[in-house]
Amino acid sequence: MRGQRDEKEPRSAAPTEKPVRARKRKADVAVHLPDLDEEEAELMKKKKHRECEVSLSPDYTSPQRWSPGPEQEDHPQASRINAGLLYYDIQNIFVTPVHCAPLPALCWASKDVVWTNMLEKDKSYTRDVHMLEKHPHLQPKMRAVLLDWLMEVSEVYKLHRETYHLAQDYFDRFMATQRNVFKSTLQLIGITCLFIAAKVEEMYPPKVHQFAYVTDEACTEDDILSMEIIVMKELKWSLSPQTPISWLNVYMQVAYLTDSEKLLIPTYPQQTFTQIAQLLDLCLLDVRCLEFSNGVLAASALFHFSSLELVENVSALKRVEVEECVRWMVPFAMVLREAGDSRMKAFLGIPPEDTHNIQSHAPFLTWLVRSIKYSKLKSGCMVGDRAGVCVCVCVCVCVGQGPLLPEYGPGAPQQLSSSLRCPDSSSEQRES
Repeated sequence: MRGQRDEKEPRSAAPTEKPVRARKRKADVAVHLPDLDEEEAELMKKKKHRECEVSLSPDYTSPQRWSPGPEQEDHPQASRINAGLLYYDIQNIFVTPVHCAPLPALCWASKDVVWTNMLEKDKSYTRDVHMLEKHPHLQPKMRAVLLDWLMEVSEVYKLHRETYHLAQDYFDRFMATQRNVFKSTLQLIGITCLFIAAKVEEMYPPKVHQFAYVTDEACTEDDILSMEIIVMKELKWSLSPQTPISWLNVYMQVAYLTDSEKLLIPTYPQQTFTQIAQLLDLCLLDVRCLEFSNGVLAASALFHFSSLELVENVSALKRVEVEECVRWMVPFAMVLREAGDSRMKAFLGIPPEDTHNIQSHAPFLTWLVRSIKYSKLKSGCMVGDRAGVCVCVCVCVCVGQGPLLPEYGPGAPQQLSSSLRCPDSSSEQRES
């Protein structure tokens, strides 16, 4: 038995020595194997060294200076060499502005990026000029009456102009998504759009029962709240368009800006802004305003109070882009000039520096009827060419009191008439 045990013990001890020798052999082999991570690190180091030799120049600056500053904008090639980018322009890769930005240099963002975002937003909120064709029971005058009433409600509750313009945008875009809406539902849709706009824009919006009160019990609070959900779902929660009044605010601020640090503080005359805003409010009552973008509408309204040169400088729009809208606005501008200057209204509890931003009401429906008559007269003047339109433009300019913006002196009325003058219209036609 002992012999058997002695024989078994060495047999059991033998396998214990084999894994020890195997591990030693594995360790010895591992010493001579190359480390792949070290090779990759060495290759990357050599590659970076070669890139630095190619890209770095004696004028190389830190990466914080890669984006060209004001002193480098005139020399884009030099700025690219300084950044080590010999073949690519970062601005061309990521941002392609449609127009040259008229904004001043901004310390908190790129003016081209800001301007491009504003243009893209203006394009993304599309409107349908054939909206009323989907509603055979409605007429264009009904839309005008509703919007005029919304302006009156906005004045009663001291809502801002931006609030009313948002409501008008919500109404038009919502109606474009619907079909066969009856006249009895228009007031509910309109007051609901104003209710949504007030919650978006106002710091202290009126309560829902206040909006129900102005409808003279035609719309209950539950009706407004139910319609609110429907409207926002149809609009897909897109509630922040670039409205015409916001574009006008930007154009006026750029025109009168003297210090770029005060870009967000209004520096333009309130009376001038109010009169141009009145022209916008009157034009928006006509359903044809949906043919033009909000930026073009604001620029065309500004044109009737200044000149083409100023409009091009503050809006980056060309004559071809605003010409059609300016011609369409001629009857509305004639009516306002005949009505004369209207004094700014004072609102209790509103600071004087914010008075021009409060939506005010005027006899817009009466002015709309008169402008329609002028537009029919203008269409009657057109005989085969555009000479009649040029006559109407000259009448519109010369009847009024001249431009309101101080940058352009007494010769601005002639600039206005000549800027849209047709090449084939003779002096006899202009005198007539």
